[in-house]
Amino acid sequence: MPVAASAVYFLNLRGDVLINRLYRDDVGGNMVDAFRTHIMQTKELGTCPVKQIGGCSFFYMRISNVYIVIVVSTNANVACAFKFVVEAVALFKSYFGGAFDEDAIRNNFVLIYELLDEIMDFGYPQNLSPEILKLYITQEGVRSPFSSKASERPVPNATLQVTGAVGWRREGLVYKKNEVFLDIVESVNLLMSSKGVVLRCDVTGKILMKCFLSGMPDLKLGLNDKIGLEKESQLKSRPTKSGKTIELDDVTFHQCVNLTRFNSEKTVSFVPPDGEFELMKYRITEGVNLPFKVLPTIKELGRTRMEVNVKVKSVFGAKMFALGVVVKIPVPKQTAKTSFTVTSGRAKYNAAIDCLVWKIRKFPGQTEPTLSAEIELISTMTEKKSWTRPPIQMEFQVPMFTASGLRVRFLKVWEKSGYNTVEWVRYITKAGSYEIRC
Repeated sequence: MPVAASAVYFLNLRGDVLINRLYRDDVGGNMVDAFRTHIMQTKELGTCPVKQIGGCSFFYMRISNVYIVIVVSTNANVACAFKFVVEAVALFKSYFGGAFDEDAIRNNFVLIYELLDEIMDFGYPQNLSPEILKLYITQEGVRSPFSSKASERPVPNATLQVTGAVGWRREGLVYKKNEVFLDIVESVNLLMSSKGVVLRCDVTGKILMKCFLSGMPDLKLGLNDKIGLEKESQLKSRPTKSGKTIELDDVTFHQCVNLTRFNSEKTVSFVPPDGEFELMKYRITEGVNLPFKVLPTIKELGRTRMEVNVKVKSVFGAKMFALGVVVKIPVPKQTAKTSFTVTSGRAKYNAAIDCLVWKIRKFPGQTEPTLSAEIELISTMTEKKSWTRPPIQMEFQVPMFTASGLRVRFLKVWEKSGYNTVEWVRYITKAGSYEIRC
């Protein structure tokens, strides 16, 4: 269910109403008094951003020195309400030159009332795109003296962009060189037991694009996902030979993607926004290719000595390499002295985090560097609890490698003028939560 807001209030830190807008008559005008009495004066502002008082719910968020409060009397969508607040603040900042505070609101009463009438109708959120709203609300806000006025090019064909579905791109764009940059960035989340058993493993990824294309191009992206390849083979009435296929979970798209065509043909087709944007996000839980294997061995020799041996094996190809590899090996708090031997990189003891920090600037594929350390501990009579070993943590970045196996099969650009396009594709895998119990 949408927000269906009954009223929106803008309050300062003292609880004074700076500006408000009533969209429905199902709540009284004194609802802000209930917010001040039951939430602000009781100092419950930092506990929960949603509060129910009587038959109404209050959704509130603090931006700078202003509280934005949405009052609803029905079972509304809370996430949609906070999304509306975030988008509305971004809209106000675009009019006010990047500032949103009590002074900016006091200096722009008329403009804010006009915007509130446009971005919400009878309590339901409407269009909050600054590019589109500036086509017919041309009044400039009073800008802060510390903000710089951004130079903006006029957007032609306002009626088409307001009523049509391509509100994220303006017409008439011209570039001398038409280029498309596509980055597949993945984060690997792993939890492995001390015996090498994978307890939890998944990959969260996103496809980032940066487009510098003339006109209104229509792009079509083909991936090696299982559903898309099966649908393509059905349309062509013959089996496909595209190598390994993967199964994507929890896929979300940018608003520019044609969902109707994706549901019917399982192809990602879209008219891209100009510049940089996030095309899609996904998650994969099956068939994850781990870039590293960690084999730790920790021996406690009495109460004052320990031996640590850690071997890290890179599983990816020999022609590839990882950058900025950091291995954090936990040690007891009563560590007094350490000595290291590493076959690659550098290691040191960081007493602030109680870890041996092993750094390798460039980690080639199919190699197995090792770390050996001797640790001397301080023997204390008060320390009776046995040391609970925290997991080993890793940080890394592997270019041109995807843990999910996702690959771009094709990226096609159609435009009526038939210009030439240069496409660039890059793969990056990073460590999200990469932990190995020892």
